[in-house]
Amino acid sequence: MAQKTVKFPRPSAGDFYNTARKRVHDYFKEKGITTHANTSMVLKTIAMLSMYFVPYGLMVSGIFPSYWMVMICWIVMGFGMAGIGLSIMHDANHGAYSKNRNINTIIGQVIWFVGGSSVNWKIQHNVLHHSFTNVDHMDEDLETIPILRFTPHKKWMKIHRFQFIYAWFFYGLMTLMWATAKDFNQLNRYKKKDLIKTQKKSYARLFAELVIVKSIYYVLFLVIPLVVLPFAWWQIVLGFLAMHFIAGLILAAIFQPAHVMPDTEFPLPDDQGNMENKWAIHQLMTTVNFAPGSKLFSWYVGGLNYQVEHHLFPNICHIHYKKISKIVKETAEEFNLPYYSKRTFYDALAAHTNFLKQLGKA
Repeated sequence: MAQKTVKFPRPSAGDFYNTARKRVHDYFKEKGITTHANTSMVLKTIAMLSMYFVPYGLMVSGIFPSYWMVMICWIVMGFGMAGIGLSIMHDANHGAYSKNRNINTIIGQVIWFVGGSSVNWKIQHNVLHHSFTNVDHMDEDLETIPILRFTPHKKWMKIHRFQFIYAWFFYGLMTLMWATAKDFNQLNRYKKKDLIKTQKKSYARLFAELVIVKSIYYVLFLVIPLVVLPFAWWQIVLGFLAMHFIAGLILAAIFQPAHVMPDTEFPLPDDQGNMENKWAIHQLMTTVNFAPGSKLFSWYVGGLNYQVEHHLFPNICHIHYKKISKIVKETAEEFNLPYYSKRTFYDALAAHTNFLKQLGKA
């Protein structure tokens, strides 16, 4: 079954998006800088990879006689895993890390080392989420287990009354699901929806890649620690699960408050599949920024606290989002369009939690 066709009105000369795009283009031209990574981005790449691989190397080397030191390594790796996903893999798989496609491809494959698939990520995130943000049955970020309800268009169940409490546990399982069954389920689903062709690879090749990559991942990060470390098997598995839970919780805490919020809309197409607003305006109405004043936070989360800028300009490296956010905000205000932003990360988390509570009501 092919993917349902949903269409946005075509942009026109002088509209919001073309105006914002020209102003952003002029910014880079006037500054004489690239829209891709610079030295600071390369240093961040080294830092994030080190946060993940250095603790792993120290752990399996056996220099730590204490189990709690090993557990600390797993915990640091959890932060490193999330950092890689937010700050490195994300840009590369959007083609924003480098103007060289091969470099983007190579760096994007770092997702293999955190248990994921770059192909599935590109389809779910780049194709579906970015194209159809908050559109029910199109944006797979809204598709989840039945006991979680992220949109008012989903069927309500009594248990949803408590989702604002238990959702955080399931958020922590996010990367563990990717590393186990989710990638295989997604690949089969994308085959049925005829979406695999967007990645110019066959189903058989992609399935083989998944099997090989998953096998290597589990050998490296579970089998080897089980073999070389002098601790009980359940202690190693506990550390592995702790790493994934931390990474999953961090990723969900960044991505969920960007769209599943009281301010955002969840528009539906008409019977012919036509959306009411143009794509760029749709992005403004379905996306929220947060904590724009926190430099360290923004550094760690890959600039994804500037979700509005990321959705409008996904091919621009995130290190530039803060600068172009001023342009985007002023242009949105000029066209009397919304520009949603929460002052702090806490404000965003609180608003998201309250919205989960709201969606939990009949």
